[in-house]
Amino acid sequence: MSGRYKMKIVTDFAAAHLLRDYPGICSRLHGHNWKVEVEVIATDLDKIGMGMDFRDIKAATNDLIGALDHRNLNDIPPFDVVNPTAENISAYIYKGLSEAIDDERVSIHAVTLWETDRACVTYTED
Repeated sequence: MSGRYKMKIVTDFAAAHLLRDYPGICSRLHGHNWKVEVEVIATDLDKIGMGMDFRDIKAATNDLIGALDHRNLNDIPPFDVVNPTAENISAYIYKGLSEAIDDERVSIHAVTLWETDRACVTYTED
């Protein structure tokens, strides 16, 4: 069995949302300071011995979440149609980062989105 390397970065953004059809107070507009953990798997190292530079992972993540930062998520596609739950937001980030980062050597492994200090969701694909 060959080895793999898992790199992780943590970043954050602030955004508001409301949950459509939710039977509670989260159906009202409210905000979060979202924490985003991104895990990247490398099957091989580059010529200088890195799986992927942490700086590059963080830059790609911040480029993607920059469109969400200090916004009402319900106003931004796809969340103007898709309910902006933590589950849907984590999948959105995962898929966007997969398009930006994945190649024959590295791929997004998981995105964990923290809605609060005590509640998070992790999205991954097989």
